[in-house]
Amino acid sequence: MASIAFPSLAKKATLSDGTTYGYVAVAPSSPSKLTFVFLHGYPSSSHDWRHQITALRKAGYGVIAPDLLGYGDTDKPTDLTAYRMKTMSNHIAEILDLENVPRCIAVAHDWGVGLISRLATYHRHRFYGIATIAVSYVEPGLVWDIDGMIKLTESLFGYPTYGYWKWHNTEQAIVDNNEHPASAFNLVYPHDPMLYRTDFAPVGKAAEFVSSGKITPLPSWYDLAEYTTRDRIFSTGGYAGPLSWYKAAMRGVNAEDEDAVLEEDKPCPLPNLFIAARYDYVTRADLQSTQGKKWVPDIRIETLDCGHWVQLEMPDEVNRLIVGFGEEVAGRTVNDQIHAGKTMAAKEMVQREEIAA
Repeated sequence: MASIAFPSLAKKATLSDGTTYGYVAVAPSSPSKLTFVFLHGYPSSSHDWRHQITALRKAGYGVIAPDLLGYGDTDKPTDLTAYRMKTMSNHIAEILDLENVPRCIAVAHDWGVGLISRLATYHRHRFYGIATIAVSYVEPGLVWDIDGMIKLTESLFGYPTYGYWKWHNTEQAIVDNNEHPASAFNLVYPHDPMLYRTDFAPVGKAAEFVSSGKITPLPSWYDLAEYTTRDRIFSTGGYAGPLSWYKAAMRGVNAEDEDAVLEEDKPCPLPNLFIAARYDYVTRADLQSTQGKKWVPDIRIETLDCGHWVQLEMPDEVNRLIVGFGEEVAGRTVNDQIHAGKTMAAKEMVQREEIAA
């Protein structure tokens, strides 16, 4: 929640369709400095970009970090159709307009990658490139056949990586997570990455862990003060909104929009830095990297030795990678524009000479 985690940087805006968003906004220190927009995942908020917001602000970069729909200071609709990726990508584009950001670098983690992928589909001209963390680019029209994914991953790895989705698709998951918030946190932000393999990914295990109220130590990279802040953030909204992202995907809310996307527009049209997590046993680095190579023509893959919460576990390395990538692709665009301008000027000169002759 922007207003709790970053009170001096927090803003609220009601968009053209009536949806209200809360977000962190930092203007760049000069016109030459890039702006980065950060899109969080489940079950998170702008608070989980705190290391990036602090470091990039100090370095003079612009930052926009919204609480996404269903989270923090942002509206929490109960109608699943509100969670259409096309609708939410229009929201982010409108926030960029409000903050006078014509073009930027977008960075996303977890479910934020689903949204950043559709920003690349519907608003590609607003970005120099995208950085995706833990999850690789998601192509339009992907059918979330969870039973099929469970069967496939169990045959590949000896355990299913998507088993918890079946629980997330129930109303009971909202009740369980809201009644046992500490257990929900301990499971999704694990002190030991292997917890994903033993107690999160297998069918039925996540529900069992949370509903039983099981508690584990905090991870070394998430201290008590940070946990207390996060607890305040989730106490105001709970898990109904966050879990709607899963339900909307599984129930085909995006099907009509994405069926209309042409085949040639399904690969990622932007340069993409994918930061994979070697010890993430749900969004596995090997599978995600394979998907990235399949769907992203211009991809750079970096694999870090950490679990799912890469931006929290290895913030300095993430900051170095995204800033380097951003400067590179923005510079590439400027050089292309200069080259295009010189080419156009040369063509115009030839045309004038031909007319004069």
